[in-house]
Amino acid sequence: MEIDIITFGKISEIIPNGIMSFAAVTDTDELKAILEQRYPQLAGIKYKLALNKTLIQENKPVTDGVTVAIMPPFSGG
Repeated sequence: MEIDIITFGKISEIIPNGIMSFAAVTDTDELKAILEQRYPQLAGIKYKLALNKTLIQENKPVTDGVTVAIMPPFSGG
């Protein structure tokens, strides 16, 4: 399975932007666990995920070719 990863802020210093291959990822919780295993620095940072430009708040299914944005916390004004 290939997933397009886009990172922002300090997360860009840990994970490179680009397409990553995963043996089997079924949902966002599993994706987060795999990313934190590949990039241990990520485990100590709070971050949010967006799937195809939609910010997610709970576990969602992940399909081949999806775009996942990984963003540090942000606040609005």
